Formats: sequence, structure tokens, C-alpha cells
Amino acid sequence: MSLLLIIATIITLSRQVAAVSSQTQPGDRLITVYDQGQEKTFVTNKPTIGSALHSAGLVVNEADDVEPSASTRLVAKNYVVNIYRARAVTVEDGAQRTQIITAAQSPRRILEQSGSKLYDEDTAKFELASSPLDDGGAGIRLRVDRATPFVFTLYGKTFEARTQATTVGDMLREKKIVLGANDGKSVSDETSIIKGMNISVWRNGKQTVTVEEGIARPVEEVKDTDRDKGYREVRTHGADGKKNVTYEIDIRDGREIGRKAIASVTTLEPVKEVVVIGMKVKAPVYSGTHADWMAAAGIAEADYGYVEKLIQKESGWNPNALNSYSGACGLVQALPCSKLGPNWNDPVVALRWGQGYVTGRYGGWSGAWAHSQSRGWY
Repeated sequence: MSLLLIIATIITLSRQVAAVSSQTQPGDRLITVYDQGQEKTFVTNKPTIGSALHSAGLVVNEADDVEPSASTRLVAKNYVVNIYRARAVTVEDGAQRTQIITAAQSPRRILEQSGSKLYDEDTAKFELASSPLDDGGAGIRLRVDRATPFVFTLYGKTFEARTQATTVGDMLREKKIVLGANDGKSVSDETSIIKGMNISVWRNGKQTVTVEEGIARPVEEVKDTDRDKGYREVRTHGADGKKNVTYEIDIRDGREIGRKAIASVTTLEPVKEVVVIGMKVKAPVYSGTHADWMAAAGIAEADYGYVEKLIQKESGWNPNALNSYSGACGLVQALPCSKLGPNWNDPVVALRWGQGYVTGRYGGWSGAWAHSQSRGWY
């Protein structure tokens, strides 16, 4: 179109708008509609674009698109509205053919509506059907040429890539990758690109690479002696964090022979998780007296008095005694509890361990009792 014709068109449109504007009243809006190459200008006092179009006799079907949307409220003096009419489009994507009714204008949006995706490396073009009977009556065909997907490892980073090239050399040129003197690749330039193949490009020598890594959430365990052993409940849910770690890596012939972390930046702080752990163990039923237990543990009868007083002070002769603060457990309140093994609430097991403990540390039960009296613990 020549410059003179453009100027003439602008002048004509301006006169049309001016003519319509001269007829407006306070509260009226001037609407210019473009609908399938046709232009219509009118004045309205309707509240929305949709109601204005309806009042002007412009029918908009559910599958049509209106920009701005039909629900847009009219507040300005002038509006330009585009109506995109829905039409049948046959999408030819390789061996798959799909026909949809759409008002979308771009190949990417049309493919989205057909349940597919257009990647940046893919190409798509519109064609007119050769006859009205082609494609089930659809006059528009969208042909999609898919790029070939492959696994690309580029200087230590692996990702899925796509290309329209047929050889590795053409792919590198397509992606503007120029190999330097210290660079290498896993296949030759003449190698044909095949779907799903692996291609690696590396740089020999030391280099840096930054990767995102997870940070495990910290877990705080709250021991609850009122809950049975084996009970576990998440009181406060936590979340893992993230960090960017920079490594210095040493590459030889495409193989990593050394790696050292040189920097780490936390991008997402982890959130602590609080877990309640049941510690209550059902006390087994034991027969016999305290003397029977001491005898079974191999304690001399002469020490029974010291043992009786010491155990009474420590646990009240409760085989299932458990200190939720310190973790000491059993008749003798062993710390840590693991010293008594899995049967820590067996009174004979506890007294037998206590016999060895007080003999080795205090020379016997009398020494342990004396220490407990003076220090408050043994």
C-alpha cells in the first residue's frame, strides 16, 4: 500500500469517527468493531462490550473470541473491539489428524486447545484445503513439523533438547554452539540425529558448574511417655529447602575425574518438622519379690539393703520407669537407655547390668549408695 493511500484511508476513518462522535450524548461510548475484515462503528450507552455488541446486532457465539472480553465494562469514551470467529481447523500433527472448532489465531494456541504442545523448535503453518470437501469440510489445515527430541549434555548440564537439523553438526550450528580448542563431543558432526539419542559436548580441563540441590528438612523428635512405643505423629509439617552449589570440576575426554564444591547459596530455607514419638512401653508382668529379682541377677544377699534403698530412690522399683527428660530408663535408670538393650524393662536384666556398673565404678552397691547420698546421683 502506497503512502498516499494510507494517508487517504486514515483521513476517511477519521471523518467517519468524527461523524458518529457528533451524534453522541453524555454517557455514550464510541465503539469500533472489526469482524472478519468488516468494520463497524456505532454509539452505545450499554454497560459492557457484550451488551453493546448485542444491541448493535452483532451476534457473538460461545466459541468466538472477543478482545477486549465481552464482560469488559465500558468506562472510556472510545473502544476498538476485535471479533475472532470460530472456524473448523484440521490439525495435522504427523500421523495424527484432529479437527477442532476454534477462534484461536496462533498455531501454539490452537495446538493447546487440541490437547497438544508446540515447542519452540517445532514449525507449524496454515494451509487452505484444496476443495471444500477436504478435511471434513474444514477450510483451514494446520500442518505441524515436529523437531527431533534428544538428550543433550552441554558442558555438564543434561536436558532434553529438540532440533530440526538432520545431523549433529547442523544441530550445533542451528543452536549457535561453537566448539573451542579444548572442547570435545561424543559423536561426529556427520552423525544423524535420531529421536532419544544422547549427545554430549564438554570442555577439557577445570571449569565450574552450578547445580540446584535439595536441603533435607531438620526433624525434631518429641518423646512422649504417654504414647505407646511405636507411635509416631507429625505435629508440625516441615519442608525441604533448596540451594545452588557451584562446583569446580575437572574433565578429561568427556569424563569427570574430580569435583570440589567452591560455593553454596541457599535459595529456599528448609522448614523444621516436629514429630511426636511414643516412648511408653507396657510393663511386663513379673512374679517374685524384690529379693527374688536380686537373687536372679546374681547380687549378694549382703547387698540387698543397699540395692533396695538405691533402686527405690531411682525408680521406685518400677521396671517400666522412663525419664522423658534425660532418657534414663529401667529399675537402675541407665543412661542412655540403650545400655540395657531391647529388654530394658526386665528387672533382672536391669539389676544384672547395675551389678556390673556399680562394681566397676564404686566397688559395689554400698559405694554406689554412699555416692548417691552425697551427690544425689550414682
